[in-house]
Amino acid sequence: MAIMIALCGCTDKGNDKKETDSRTTAEVTAETTSENESSSATDDQTVTDNTMEDETITTTEATTEEVTTEMTTEKIEYEKIYDKAKLLYMGHASIRITTVEGKVIYIDPYAGEGYDVPADLILITHGHGDHNMPQLIETQNEGCKTISYMDCIVDGVHQSFDLGYVQVDAVEAGYNRNHDEKICVGFILTFSDGVTVYVTGDTSETKQMPSLAERALDYAFFCCDGVYNMGLEEAAKCAEEVGAKHNIPYHMIPGDRGIFDREVAEQFNAPNRLIIEAGEEIELEK
Repeated sequence: MAIMIALCGCTDKGNDKKETDSRTTAEVTAETTSENESSSATDDQTVTDNTMEDETITTTEATTEEVTTEMTTEKIEYEKIYDKAKLLYMGHASIRITTVEGKVIYIDPYAGEGYDVPADLILITHGHGDHNMPQLIETQNEGCKTISYMDCIVDGVHQSFDLGYVQVDAVEAGYNRNHDEKICVGFILTFSDGVTVYVTGDTSETKQMPSLAERALDYAFFCCDGVYNMGLEEAAKCAEEVGAKHNIPYHMIPGDRGIFDREVAEQFNAPNRLIIEAGEEIELEK
């Protein structure tokens, strides 16, 4: 498992000229070549794949136990500074959450405004460009982590990440010709105050969804564009299976057609429906 961590560094440009001059040309050339090779290797490791194959998916018979496991990072206790977490629906599939500890989480950055708040955690469900534009986030706090779909499935097993202020569980997503379940995930976030948020990512109905009812989730976002993923009827069925307290339509039209469509949202006939406009911020509560 790899967690990408954004770090800020600096280099000392004030080296003594005499020290440089005392080295042979061969030594300087060898050192420069070594540094360039190291830089190239690092860049190769951090490139995010923004392409996915358009293919028919072969489903597996994995059980819920086989698709979830616990991968725990070092847990740190954070002080609570807000009474409630806040969720900003930025539009399309993009979400920003500020936790009670003041930690800022971006999910699938692409649409809308609000990328000026420094990030502590960036989550990416899959490699398509309308879910994967972290460069929009203007700044990152020290220690900011990026958890992408590439980190989330190891040997066919979905991973969990405990960061103290939030636990992130990767869950199944995909199961359609545009989205391969082997390289797509959804996320369930459990915050320190007990509030849970599920984002499906791009998907059709998954085998895991009925079992999620056991978690008594508070908020669930269901994609429902009906072009690249499941449509309104299937999304409403999935919402019934998952049984969250609040079921929210998102990714309701393809990204190239806009970031929100009220008319489509109102056709999402799920129980406990909650419509959040693009650019609207809500408080999260149990």
